[in-house]
Amino acid sequence: MIDKLAGYFSIKLKDEGNLYRYGRGKISGGDVILAEPLTYMNRSGDAVSVLLRYYKASPSELILIYDDIDLEAGQLKIKAKGGSGGHRGCASVISSIGAEDFLRIRIGIGRPSSGGDVVGYVLSEFAPPEVPVIENAVESAADAVRMLVSSNDLVTAMNKYNR
Repeated sequence: MIDKLAGYFSIKLKDEGNLYRYGRGKISGGDVILAEPLTYMNRSGDAVSVLLRYYKASPSELILIYDDIDLEAGQLKIKAKGGSGGHRGCASVISSIGAEDFLRIRIGIGRPSSGGDVVGYVLSEFAPPEVPVIENAVESAADAVRMLVSSNDLVTAMNKYNR
């Protein structure tokens, strides 16, 4: 997702040690920092908290984008705050920054069929028929980010993408 956003908005990413990759740029005229943790997913909060402190940003300025097995493949859900919903990466961010009040864009990847191994499923490549569905969801998520940054209109973004 971060690579897609970086490409769309011509933001060059660079590694910052072994904690995260990041780039600064503009999306629809708004200053942004795109960042991708390089840690294990359940330690994502380490990178997010360092970035928020360094740039003196508040959690309310954060848009966290992550996969969600509880949503059908390709489905998007945008929400303003709340718990982790069992997602360990989101839980790590909440724990590290000490707040739940930040935007989330969840991209559905679906569950493994017949109760298969969840960890193996999440870490595996998408099946060929799933690829266009996920690519479309990533495109929609990028558009949602652009909309949220340019207008800060959460209600409109939720009405458009939470289906």
